[in-house]
Amino acid sequence: MATTGMLRSRRSAAQLHAIASVEREIRAIDPASGRKYLRDFREAYRSYQKVLAASDVRHEIANAGIVLVGDYHALPNSQRYLASLLRDPELHQRPIVLGVETIFSRDQHILDEWFRGEIDEDELRQRIRFELDWGYEWAPFYELLSAARDHGASIYGLDCMPREDLRKIGARDRHAADEIAELRRRHPDALIIVLFGESHLAPQHLPALLQQQLPAEPMLTVLQNVDALYWRAAGEASDHIEAVEVRKTVSENVVCVFNATPLEKYENYRLCLDRWGRNDEDHSAPDLRPTLYNLIDGMVRFLGINQYSSHNTTQPRLLVDLMPEVHSRSSDALLRRLLSRKGFTAEHRRSLLRQVRERGSVYLKPINAVYVREFRMTSSAEDATRFLHQACRGLPNLSNGSNSRALAQHTAPHAAAETQPLDRDDAFYVAVFEHALAFFGSRILHPARPALRDADLADLFDVTREDLERQTSLPFADAVEALDFLTGHREHDFCAAQAPAFAGRKYEYAAEQLGYLTGNDLYDAYLEGRLTTAALRKLFLTHIEQPGVACEAYVQLRTRLRSGRRA
Repeated sequence: MATTGMLRSRRSAAQLHAIASVEREIRAIDPASGRKYLRDFREAYRSYQKVLAASDVRHEIANAGIVLVGDYHALPNSQRYLASLLRDPELHQRPIVLGVETIFSRDQHILDEWFRGEIDEDELRQRIRFELDWGYEWAPFYELLSAARDHGASIYGLDCMPREDLRKIGARDRHAADEIAELRRRHPDALIIVLFGESHLAPQHLPALLQQQLPAEPMLTVLQNVDALYWRAAGEASDHIEAVEVRKTVSENVVCVFNATPLEKYENYRLCLDRWGRNDEDHSAPDLRPTLYNLIDGMVRFLGINQYSSHNTTQPRLLVDLMPEVHSRSSDALLRRLLSRKGFTAEHRRSLLRQVRERGSVYLKPINAVYVREFRMTSSAEDATRFLHQACRGLPNLSNGSNSRALAQHTAPHAAAETQPLDRDDAFYVAVFEHALAFFGSRILHPARPALRDADLADLFDVTREDLERQTSLPFADAVEALDFLTGHREHDFCAAQAPAFAGRKYEYAAEQLGYLTGNDLYDAYLEGRLTTAALRKLFLTHIEQPGVACEAYVQLRTRLRSGRRA
């Protein structure tokens, strides 16, 4: 088994490449990141004492008096995590009070009107001047407010002016401490949960002020996704660490939960900066091209690819000229027009639209474009890897008229030429191979993505008929047949690369799941040191679109992964 340091390095390599780029861009736009107040937070939490389960954190919260939850405002998962806590029955053994930084204390009467149902969501958003005075995403914050109201929690605004002046941030902390102390006097038996910006939760900031005012109060600080703690936890043997105990003393109890990666945090912040930088009249979707390109660049650097290579043997040829077009839209109307104009069949259009609904985005191989309706880290990491796999083979599926002929000049000669049609087995294992590398790349860029292993398939045989149909998006009989194929295929000691006899959505599901299982095998082998980046790069460069290659490459890969040999 790899050492802690090796695991940490292998899990973090691609993310660190991608983070370096986005952090440079953020620092250029937002120089405040170097201020002492913010450094206090970063320097306070550098290590942890032990790993916790999510249930351990919920138990700590349920037994606390006041819980301070750190909020990375630009990350929707920060607000959604607290919304999920408020839905947890374990916390409702006593009254709950929610305090939020987002709403000024002066606007409490507006919040109360909404709470009583006297005004609707739109009026609440407008009257608290959410866009002008806060400016982050509304949907996850409103989800939090709704979860609190639906589960009987009282809600209070805790902040005051001025927000933009870091020189006055201490006054805001003192104001918040006064407000929280007043909440305790008003609700002596309640569990008080406070969502406040993470930098306010450095020990010498808001927590110290509360300790002075309420010295006997059992307090818990719940941090979220602290960078230094995340990178340290990347060295643990488990696939995904849910939480860690940072400190536990008589006067200080601090835990940190992980529901996003640092790269995910900073990409979401960059999207906020993009939105803030546009004119008020500009209601277009955010520009996600830098985000996708940054994910691609992270994989390129991880694999040791030269974007300017003049040959297509051990390197893709002129990768820098093959970058995909990125379409960012909040509806699917553009995608429908795009697919119709480019000659996609009706069945293919339905499949792609379904993928967008389920995943939020899709990579369109025939036109070398990524369509993004909603940024989701897992899906975007997959899309970036799918493009890179295509580009490493010279975009063999490109069919975009004159643009295709122009791009063909930058590809390998055999990729530019008309490819021969593939038989059924080869076509299936091309899809499996593409899914495998996409899943592998998504875990490299987003290690928090849950693993998929054979035991997960076996578990599906034990769920109810309704759950099986929901989890597979297939009718019950089709789901059982697809699972029978997958489990039988995976159990064979020697893999015969044969396609299943069925077709349609069932065929797509089998190819995707077999690919994801293989991709997870690749990731495990990489973490264990059995696959080098050079060997992985070779997989990306293999021309599986040529007759006979996909089946042979899959058999060789499966044999290598099962043998445990280092490559």
